[in-house]
Amino acid sequence: MVNILAVNAGSSSLKFQLLRMPEEHVVAKGLIERIGLKEPIFSMTTNGRKLKLIEKIPNHQEAVQLLLHYLVDQRAVNSLNEIDGIGHRLVHGGEQYSDSVLIDDEAIKVFEQLSDLAPLHNPANITGIKEFNKVLPTVPAVAVFDTAFHQTMPESSYLYSIPYDYYKKYGIRKYGFHGTSHKYVSERAAQMLNRPLESIRLISCHLGNGASIAAIDGGRSIDTSMGFTPLAGVTMGTRSGNLDPALIPFLMEKTDKSAEEVLDILNKKSGMLGVSGFSSDLRDIEVEALKGNSRAQLALDVFANRIHKYIGSYAARMNGVDAIIFTAGIGENSDVIRSKVLAGLQFMGIYMDPDLNKIRGKEAFISFPYSPVKVLVIPTNEEVMIARDTVRLAIINKKIPKAL
Repeated sequence: MVNILAVNAGSSSLKFQLLRMPEEHVVAKGLIERIGLKEPIFSMTTNGRKLKLIEKIPNHQEAVQLLLHYLVDQRAVNSLNEIDGIGHRLVHGGEQYSDSVLIDDEAIKVFEQLSDLAPLHNPANITGIKEFNKVLPTVPAVAVFDTAFHQTMPESSYLYSIPYDYYKKYGIRKYGFHGTSHKYVSERAAQMLNRPLESIRLISCHLGNGASIAAIDGGRSIDTSMGFTPLAGVTMGTRSGNLDPALIPFLMEKTDKSAEEVLDILNKKSGMLGVSGFSSDLRDIEVEALKGNSRAQLALDVFANRIHKYIGSYAARMNGVDAIIFTAGIGENSDVIRSKVLAGLQFMGIYMDPDLNKIRGKEAFISFPYSPVKVLVIPTNEEVMIARDTVRLAIINKKIPKAL
């Protein structure tokens, strides 16, 4: 048995889980919020105990030290020597990484070069890597990329119809995101279907405040809805999803805003928030829709409509589909959205059972047994995927990284 710490470092947050492998038991999990801001919050659950503190946490270095202190203090581990590996989430691996990778000096340099592709995320992820290495320099660390799973897409899927030189010079192409989640649920779906992953065609719907759809043929991503950035694809909580790019200069002219300001609107003030006019939280929108709020009802319909179209498109792309997967916060918990998304797809062989669809947050089949295309709800678990890859690359292979 080994203890793996799965880490997701944001610009002002640090999410973590300590997992005992290979049984994938969660020993401890928690979140440090508002790092470097007013009233930072540290919360952790371990051994059935919940801990929540407001501490002075001026930077990520202090956050890492605080986390490691409380892992010992709360007896998640007896000492830091019991941590056998650390898995770090990185948003962007570019074209360089189609798999997770053991972290060393050379890898860090590549991560930093890729920061242009994810300027809001990769630098924070890299900061987390460096700070953990300062405290635990001999513990092997692995980087797990949101983009890696989608590197199996063919050129016809990832290239944009713009001058080819822009791709060659600047790396402008579709990368896709949520890959760790899509990979986890596709592997779990194969187990639930009792079929080899290599033999099935899946459409994975990762639906949360950020949302993406993936076409997975034989375990390989062949297309996905997000693009060069996570702004593309379906309508999301605050992101617009796909739109006519000519709208950007049009809005700049009409509103006297800069390109940066318009992009801020498309990322933070659009999506279901923009359509509903009051919230990006689907739970709030569903409540208002039940009260007859027409804008709330419209937001639900727009969100479901975009997902519905992707399912039809990806089924055509794979010459059929064997199963549809719903995952992430909305996908796992909203029977309303699942019902709207699947409405009218009986011609594809999708027959959803309304009673089974009432499930929330649990693994389940929600299609009738006779449905040729199965519909599954699978709670995602990106931390388990991070831990599995850390064991595979840093423990089983017994590799020791070069000093960072």
